[in-house]
Amino acid sequence: MLPVKRAIMVLLSLLVGLFLLGSWLIASLNLEFAENAMGTLRERQITDTFYANLDRINAHHRLMEQSTRGLARAGGLLLRNPADPATQADTLRNALQDFPDSYGSSLWYREPGRPAHYAYRQGQGIQVEPVSADEQQRLTTWFQRLRGLQPPIEPAQQWTAAYYKSSINAVVISHATLIRDAQGRPLGLAMTDWLADDIIRTVSRVEVTPGTFAFLLDHDNRNLSSLSDAADVDRAQQMINSVTALQLHQRLQDQPLPIISSRQLASPMQQLRHQVDEQHYSLFYSPTRAGMIFGIGVPQTEIDAVLTPMRDSSTRIQLLAGTVMLIISALILYLVAGTLRQLRNLYTDPLTHLPNRERLLADLRKTHTASLLLLNLDAFKEINDFYGHQCGDHVIATLAEALQQHLNERADWRGSRLYRMPADELAIWLPGHHNQEQLTPALTRLLGFISNLEIRWQEQDIPLHASIGVACCNQREAQDLSGEQLLPAANIALELARAGNESFVFYDASRGVREGYEQNLIGANRLRAALEEQRIVAFFQPIMDVSSRRIEKYECLVRMIDEHGEPVSPIHFLDLAKKVRLYRAITRCMIDSAIERFADQRCSFSINLSCEDLLDPELADYIISTVESHAVGQRVIFEILESEGIENYAAVRQFIDRAKALGCLIAIDDFGTGYSNFEHLMRLNVDLIKIDGSLIRQLEDNPTAVTLCRGIVQFAEELGMQTVAEFVHSPAVLKKVEELGIQFAQGAAIGMPSASLITEISVLDADEPGTRS
Repeated sequence: MLPVKRAIMVLLSLLVGLFLLGSWLIASLNLEFAENAMGTLRERQITDTFYANLDRINAHHRLMEQSTRGLARAGGLLLRNPADPATQADTLRNALQDFPDSYGSSLWYREPGRPAHYAYRQGQGIQVEPVSADEQQRLTTWFQRLRGLQPPIEPAQQWTAAYYKSSINAVVISHATLIRDAQGRPLGLAMTDWLADDIIRTVSRVEVTPGTFAFLLDHDNRNLSSLSDAADVDRAQQMINSVTALQLHQRLQDQPLPIISSRQLASPMQQLRHQVDEQHYSLFYSPTRAGMIFGIGVPQTEIDAVLTPMRDSSTRIQLLAGTVMLIISALILYLVAGTLRQLRNLYTDPLTHLPNRERLLADLRKTHTASLLLLNLDAFKEINDFYGHQCGDHVIATLAEALQQHLNERADWRGSRLYRMPADELAIWLPGHHNQEQLTPALTRLLGFISNLEIRWQEQDIPLHASIGVACCNQREAQDLSGEQLLPAANIALELARAGNESFVFYDASRGVREGYEQNLIGANRLRAALEEQRIVAFFQPIMDVSSRRIEKYECLVRMIDEHGEPVSPIHFLDLAKKVRLYRAITRCMIDSAIERFADQRCSFSINLSCEDLLDPELADYIISTVESHAVGQRVIFEILESEGIENYAAVRQFIDRAKALGCLIAIDDFGTGYSNFEHLMRLNVDLIKIDGSLIRQLEDNPTAVTLCRGIVQFAEELGMQTVAEFVHSPAVLKKVEELGIQFAQGAAIGMPSASLITEISVLDADEPGTRS
């Protein structure tokens, strides 16, 4: 018996020893892995924060450069007129009003006798005064420096270091560019100022850890830092001096440090260990668009602080191994508790402690007869944007608690379960057979309860309104839904409720909404394939000069070539392209196809652009750069769709001014449809009016259409604009167009859209209907 007992003890001792050794090894490996993962995550967070703020500063630089170049163009236009201080002052005021982040702007001309003025913000207004003698000397120096540069001039060469401007008693950084005449000769200087206090406020917005500071070094290594607002002035000055002493500009030029992140190859982030007194910092820095150095300093202790709780936890676990039985018991309990914790976290929302979407999906798989309500808070994004995400979390948590209590207290919700879905959605699962008539009163009361719920945040009332999508297993005129189909069906109903601005919508399978979604998906795949296979092409419709009967222009129209080689009209795919975000790719394809086709032609050609195109900064830049690089601006006409409504005049006019600077013409398309706003023609500097086919096609037999067209023509003539008649589908209509004095015509009577250019006119002998897209 004794040998057996001893053997058991030995075996148990060996087992415990192996278990202890295995536990120690696993704990060590887990700790090492977790430390590496957490360190990588922390480094990624710092990198993301760094580049987010670098992008913000570069965006400001870019806008400031655009503002200066715009001011220079305006200054060049002033050269054509006699020197007028009032006109120059208005130009400077407009420049500051158009770019609110700029503090001041100047226009200076080399020619003696030309007035030079400086505009700057003073309170809520803008003050304009002549440039001082000292400033005249500084502008002369900058002018000589910039004039000596060979194009293309790098943006960094156009920025100054921080300097004191006595006229406003402030420190600024300026961006300057040359004013040129029509022949490109430099005749003056345009300058925009960035106030040092604004720079300090900009870098002070950087947040990584409580001890983090941010800095911006100008070309002369002067430091504009968030430490300027620190409470401990002596300590802050010591840190600023230590950063400037590093000579980061020189480090980047002489001995580039290893690249920490290559996300932006143009401005790779560098890292440097730095010590002030006995405190260690990690400095992350990179050059900006303007050639300055932006950086952040993060205390090393705060970077390493995320690892401390992890190490403490590992130590506590290892200390539990006091005895064999205690270790075994504690480990079993720990594993069981950990498993239960993981299962609970997998199916529980941490904010509301409600079951989450994963739990709902698991429950729906076991559901045979039930209803599912998907509740979405209206305007929740605005609450998050205005009050912050903490307020959004407070609203969701408060609403979830109140809803749970409401469902528990109401008999008509007996047996229901509340779930937290992603973002601002909640789901209510209700067992049993239900229909629309049974649930409508309960839904009305539920929405009323949500609207009357009092939620406050920072002494402010937060009003709530919700939309609900409902799906029931029992369908009256269609096949019943399974439990797993309830969630996608409720999603569809919710989308219909939000699109129709209704409080709640019941999913009805007989309406075929799901099938419509399926068709849209198929159409989207076809459209993507067409783009990838270059089957989005341009067709060209001739535009005739009515007086000379010659083809002088063409309108470029988009077509999709299907799998059988047949062209497909845009009415079958443009709306879908907007929904699946392929509209920009189609516009780019049309720009490339049209310019390539007419690159070696002498005739003009027009391209249709929607307001959505003009308000897309990236697409607008691409259009302008493509026209400029191919030198076809004098032959391009951009047709803006009037029927879509033009509301953001400033952004649209910005594109128009850039296009006109290249020689392009602007036309208002489909004029006369819907709400025709004559203000568009005056505010947008339009060159051509394209009278919509809905009026032109009625010229034969509708006196009202004739009167309207005559009024449009007279209006255009008085403003010096040309007119184009669309949908001229017969010789009789063409004759009416000629009698009204409309200068150009297009339509079936002239020529239909074709893949090749129609150069000879073929007028129809009969009224044959035609279409134009």
